[in-house]
Amino acid sequence: MRLRFTWKPVFLTAVAAAVFMFAAAAPAFGQSTQDAAAQQATEEAARLAALPCATGPVALPARLQGAPWTETLKQGDYIVRDFHFKSGETLPELKLHYYTLGVPERDASGKVTNAVMIGHGTGGTGRAFLSATFAGVLFGPGQLLDAKHYFIILPDGLGHGCSSKPSNGLHAKFPHYDYDDMVAAQHAVIADGLKVNHLLLVMGTSMGCMHAWVWGETYPDFMDGLVPLACQTVPIAGRNRVMRKAAMDAITSDPEYKNGEYTTKLHGMVEAEDILLLMGSTALQWQKSYPTRDQADAFLDQRRKSGIANTDPNDMLYYFNASRNYNPDPDLEKIKAKVLYINSADDAINPPELGIAEKEIKRVKDGRFVLLPITDQTRGHGTHSLPAIWQPYLWELLHSLGR
Repeated sequence: MRLRFTWKPVFLTAVAAAVFMFAAAAPAFGQSTQDAAAQQATEEAARLAALPCATGPVALPARLQGAPWTETLKQGDYIVRDFHFKSGETLPELKLHYYTLGVPERDASGKVTNAVMIGHGTGGTGRAFLSATFAGVLFGPGQLLDAKHYFIILPDGLGHGCSSKPSNGLHAKFPHYDYDDMVAAQHAVIADGLKVNHLLLVMGTSMGCMHAWVWGETYPDFMDGLVPLACQTVPIAGRNRVMRKAAMDAITSDPEYKNGEYTTKLHGMVEAEDILLLMGSTALQWQKSYPTRDQADAFLDQRRKSGIANTDPNDMLYYFNASRNYNPDPDLEKIKAKVLYINSADDAINPPELGIAEKEIKRVKDGRFVLLPITDQTRGHGTHSLPAIWQPYLWELLHSLGR
């Protein structure tokens, strides 16, 4: 039976939810086992993102080594000379890191037909998608984005991961990039570095979700489909902006910040990490996972330590400030690609009661909005990186594009 791809706001149906919740769950050992597996996956993705930059083969956890989708996994750097930022600032050399899986395929005219770019969230890296719960669900044999049939591009965004960023040495003198600069840099990697002249899909989570909208408006003929996951199409304001500004102010108001030339750990980073942790939280799962005071306290202590250990204050300031002028709202009608737009009902950053997504998607020529309901499998904002939950809709989009 074939599913029709109908472009309108929907909730996940009970049937689809049951099928894919079962597929996403661990073997029938009870909810505690599923929670432990989800926690393991979260920790694994965090460890992947925190690994040091290195050339050669991509380092992966032992349980992922030898997975079929790793056979063509590569990493590389593309250097852009004399990169000009919207602020008027320039860099003589901008290093942009990326990971790829698979090989590009071209039609008779030379157009690449199977390339998929996936953009990560704020503070993340492309490598974080190389996890059992993401790559292991999408990139393996017979899966929706099987690396034997698709050319998958996972860039480290400007200011993130192994790409050029403030902590490389310029500190607070690094150019003040924004989302337009980040998307321009991604386009340079793809078009100039990898010689890919067309994308089948631009996907993105959180910040990458916002980048997908920028892609669709800036390069409307460059892709066939957009899959933005967990964001809005209006300027970052209200509670979202308040949380971001509070995190940035916690850093810059620390007496030891010293205009970005700090020499010791900043206590302001504890406050910033607390704010960001709550931004991405999910009340249902946290109550189930940490049902006692001691368990909740231990979780907070552990997350504070790991967050501060793996995050540079200047880098954090820059990547949150990059959202300052994001606003695809005026130009939504310029988007030509099919759009599959997905948010989750338990996402505290993009709460459904705002009602923005349902209104905005009506202005997209060929767009569909899906609001995923809260289930035992959703993880608040982090649901964007759990394709076992939303892959039925991705299948429908791919099918509608002739894949």
